[in-house]
Amino acid sequence: MLKFAASIALSTTILLSSAPALAGGQVISNDLGRCKAGAGPAVLVNVSGVKESSGKMRVQTYPGTSSEWLKTGAWLHRVEAPAKAGNMQFCLPVPSSGTYAVAIRHDINGNGKTDIFGDGGGMSNNPSINIFNLGKPSYKKTAFSVGNEVKSINISMKYR
Repeated sequence: MLKFAASIALSTTILLSSAPALAGGQVISNDLGRCKAGAGPAVLVNVSGVKESSGKMRVQTYPGTSSEWLKTGAWLHRVEAPAKAGNMQFCLPVPSSGTYAVAIRHDINGNGKTDIFGDGGGMSNNPSINIFNLGKPSYKKTAFSVGNEVKSINISMKYR
């Protein structure tokens, strides 16, 4: 029961925080060329466990701070792409070296709405999700440092 409740909370948190925002950052294309050696600072996000090839993936970078992690409109860059079952890669440039975090949403039916029982999500550093953090782990558990290089991270998708 706790796992079920945590899954619902995770989905709700990711989906609501990823909703279109009035003051959000920049929507960009998924240009993997931006993550070639020497092209940083950027984050190469390796996503595993995409459930199916339907709907849309949305990947967003946030400043890795308490005041901005998963806050509406605080994302820096967003990439949206058709979902592909299995593994996917995304490249997100970051403005400068610093601390960042990444959140991913899989809108499995592509309806643009929060579907708690179908959509999936993931976060940088793959934090554990439980009923006590209501699906929103601390920025300390998701934040990572990026220098002037391309930082590669791995995110495992979670579904109900």
